[in-house]
Amino acid sequence: MNVNQQIEAVMGAVKEWRREMHRHPEVSFHEVWTSGYIEKALSEMGGIEVSRPTDTSVLGVIKGAHPGKKIGLRADIDALEIQEEREDIDFVSENEGTMHACGHDGHAAILLGAAKVLSKNVDQLHGTIYLIFQHAEEVPPGGAREMVATGLFDELDFIYGQHLFTPIPTGKIGITNGAVTSNSDTFELKIQGSGGHASQPENAIDPVVIGSQIVAQFQSIVSRITSPLDSVVISTTKFNAGTAKNIIPDTAMLEGSVRTIDGNTRELVKERMEKAIEGVCSMYNATFNFTFNYGYSAVINNHDMTDQVREIAVAEFGGAIFEYPMAMGGEDFSAFSQKIPGTYAFIGAGSREKDMEYPHHHPKFGIDEDSFSDGVKMMVLVALNMGKH
Repeated sequence: MNVNQQIEAVMGAVKEWRREMHRHPEVSFHEVWTSGYIEKALSEMGGIEVSRPTDTSVLGVIKGAHPGKKIGLRADIDALEIQEEREDIDFVSENEGTMHACGHDGHAAILLGAAKVLSKNVDQLHGTIYLIFQHAEEVPPGGAREMVATGLFDELDFIYGQHLFTPIPTGKIGITNGAVTSNSDTFELKIQGSGGHASQPENAIDPVVIGSQIVAQFQSIVSRITSPLDSVVISTTKFNAGTAKNIIPDTAMLEGSVRTIDGNTRELVKERMEKAIEGVCSMYNATFNFTFNYGYSAVINNHDMTDQVREIAVAEFGGAIFEYPMAMGGEDFSAFSQKIPGTYAFIGAGSREKDMEYPHHHPKFGIDEDSFSDGVKMMVLVALNMGKH
C-alpha cells in the first residue's frame, strides 16, 4: 500500500482512539489517564522511542533511515471544565464536569494515526520525527512552556502544529504566514473606595463610578492610543461590587482580557491601562491594586517554513488550501515557535449537515470525524517532506 492507502487504513483506529479519549477527558496538568493511554498506544506500534518529558505529557521519537532534519509534530491533549450536553453520541464524557470541548481528543488521535503510518515508513523518512503530545494547553502558563524548559526540543529544526476548527468546513485547510493567534493576557483590578449611603454620595468614594470610567478609558486606549492598523482588544468581563441597592460599596473588582499581536503594542497597552487607572482613581482619592498577567504570546508562523508547508499541502490538496485570517484567540504553541521555526495550521472540521456548528468550548461542541484524514495526511506529509530540506 502507498502512504495514502495506509492513512485510509488507519482511520478506523484514529476514530476509536479519539472516542476513547473523549470518554475520559482530563483537565490541564491532570492528564494522567490520557497520557498513559497515549504512551501505551505508541509503545504498541513498534519502532518508536517513547518517553515522558513531564508527568502528563508524552514524547515519541522516530528515527528515519536517511540523514535529515529534526522535525516536531505537536498535538495538545487536555480537556475543559465543561459539562457535556450532547445526547447524539455513544461516547459521551464519563467524567462529570469535564469535556473535550475544543477538539484536543481529535488532535491526539490524529497524531497517533500519523505516528502509526510513519513508524511503518521509516525507509522513506529523512532525519528524526518528534511526536509531541503536549499537556495543559488550556490553562496558562501552559504545558508547552514546561516541555520547552526540559531542553529536549532545543535542536529541532522545525515544528508543526494544527487545530481542528469547526468555523472552517471539512475539506478546507487554512495556512497563513505571520501571526495566526494573539498575545492573550488578563488583568485584575481592585478599586478601594469608601462606602456610604446611596443618598449621600458626597460623603463616599464610589468605586462603581470609578470603575465605570476606567472601563471607558480602556476603550479609548484601543481607539485613540494604539494604531487602527494594530489588533487590540480590551474586554472587561467581570465587574463585581455592592451588597444592597441603597449602599455605596467600599470596593469594586474588575477582571478581563487583553489581546494584542505586536510585542511593543502589548507593553504600550499595559502601560496605558495603568496610567488610566491611576488617573481616574487619583481624581476621586481612591486607591487601587492592578495586576497584569502575561499569558500566551502570539503564534507567528515562520514565513520560509510556512511557504514550504503550503507548497507541500497544495500539491496534495489543491484548492482546499487557503489563507485563513488571523484569530484573536490564544495558543501556547507559541512557546515552541518562539524558539523553533514553526507553522500552525487550521484543519476544517465543521459540518452543517452533521450539526457540527457549535462553537469551541460549548457544551454541545462536536467535530466532523471525516476531517481527521486531512489532519493525519498533513502531519504525515510534513514529516516525510520537511526533513529533506
